[in-house]
Amino acid sequence: MPEKNNSDDSAVPDRLSEATPASAPSVPQPQPARKNESPWTQTQRIIGARLRAASDRILRRITQRTLKIGVSARIFHPEAGAKGLRSKTLQYLEESIAQWVMSRDVLVFMIPTVNTNGILHPSNIRLRDYAKHLDGLVLQGGADVSPQTYSEVATRPEWTGDRARDMYELELLHEFIEAGKPVLGVCRGCQLINVAFGGTLYQDIASDVPTAIEHVNDLYDSHYHVIQFTQGSALRNLFPSRQEALVNSIHHQAVKDLGRDLVVEAVSGKDNIVEAVRYKKARFVMGLQWHPEFHRGGSAQLLDCTPILDDFLAAARETRF
Repeated sequence: MPEKNNSDDSAVPDRLSEATPASAPSVPQPQPARKNESPWTQTQRIIGARLRAASDRILRRITQRTLKIGVSARIFHPEAGAKGLRSKTLQYLEESIAQWVMSRDVLVFMIPTVNTNGILHPSNIRLRDYAKHLDGLVLQGGADVSPQTYSEVATRPEWTGDRARDMYELELLHEFIEAGKPVLGVCRGCQLINVAFGGTLYQDIASDVPTAIEHVNDLYDSHYHVIQFTQGSALRNLFPSRQEALVNSIHHQAVKDLGRDLVVEAVSGKDNIVEAVRYKKARFVMGLQWHPEFHRGGSAQLLDCTPILDDFLAAARETRF
């Protein structure tokens, strides 16, 4: 993958101002009247030239504006009997996911849950407002998707997941897709995309697929395994020189039944567990089971996921038009 392009049109405005000599914008000057041209025709020609110039200026502002990417919030729910912050609902994001996205000179905003019925602080803001004003969405990792969300019952108490976060992120996903904005799901985000389109999950890979390799252990993001890109997949096109790659593995749940209009982009090399999915009816709605934001700090053999990030951001730029 080529190194970061500092001339990328997503560069911050200050950098653009440094690269472009400061000068007054050109204003079309009235042209001399053409032979046999009526005053009305001349007026139309001048107005048309000024409208084209204004349109060009607007287009430049749109293409040069720094991308704004939303990241869904992780949610810490209050603990019974706790004091201080642990008695409050906290919403946060993991630092690495924000820094990974910002590495391409874009702005990152964590999207909080909304509550129009709030007693203390009611608001008319909706999640669709975030989808309208932001250029793309990243669904970050975290707690299990609740089996209740895909019409199942948790087989063990510790696998009940986070139903409240499911409802928030499902609405967020729906609004960004409706707005035609790209979505990238990471780990839990990949699983949520599958569930959003009617798919189901293995509640625990080790229990549900005894022949599967170990997909999570105490090494956390230093636990790796090989994935294979499926033939004809978007990921295969992004990495044309390779058929497989090494990624981290930090998940005990995984895609079971594939959701409608989804295709498998990659599978685990030894047990065929789904490692990436894509929604066929959008320019970019993709889920990755691994954590690309942790790769640069890990082994040099890990897949450089910058092409995936760049494709996501390219899709975000396209939605401006």
